[in-house]
Amino acid sequence: MGEKIGAVVLAAGQGKRMGTEVAKQFLELEGKPLITYALEAFEASPVNEVILVTGRDQIAYCQDQIVKAFGFSKVAAVVCGGRERYHSVYEGLKAFRRGSAPDYVLIHDGARPLVTDQTIRRTICGAVRYGACVSAVPVKDTIKVSDKEGFAAETPDRRRLWQVQTPQAFRYELVYQAYEKMLADPGGQERITDDAMVVETFLGERVKLIDGDYQNIKVTTPEDLPIAAALLRG
Repeated sequence: MGEKIGAVVLAAGQGKRMGTEVAKQFLELEGKPLITYALEAFEASPVNEVILVTGRDQIAYCQDQIVKAFGFSKVAAVVCGGRERYHSVYEGLKAFRRGSAPDYVLIHDGARPLVTDQTIRRTICGAVRYGACVSAVPVKDTIKVSDKEGFAAETPDRRRLWQVQTPQAFRYELVYQAYEKMLADPGGQERITDDAMVVETFLGERVKLIDGDYQNIKVTTPEDLPIAAALLRG
């Protein structure tokens, strides 16, 4: 593949729902900090360069105890994130512009330690073919939409519902332009929940759903840790 592929790995969240003093991305999982699993996957993938985004107080720790300690040669920089997730993504995207920007970029939540090489490769191919794609899996459960009083108001067709994951992958200039437009429009930021929405909302681009992996779970609450550990062992 002749194109240059970059990845932004996010490790800046506080993880309040985890209820621990240590941010969830640095909790120990099977003997290693949780964030190392995602970085290992990208290190072994066709991605050429990784930007790791973390909190201001964790930059030195990530540089010394994560990047250097585990020998992640593809991590080109560790940068400070922002107040919200989309601020952190933008800081990661901007970091590429200090050197040679990639042709395509993957954006991944570091709290998803079980991302596989196959998923990474599928999203790269999806970005090259479609310009914008997200890894996702069809939902297994029936979904209800509630009214303001908490009663079931609608039952969408499950066959058309997908659970979105990361990585999400895009032409670099496309997603960078979308983020610049979003950040120039404070009124449009509150409803943004993922990177695909930024591209859809602010550039009107279609985003392709690419097959993800049901095991690619996000560690968010305490019960997710033993599940992730069991999946890693399995």
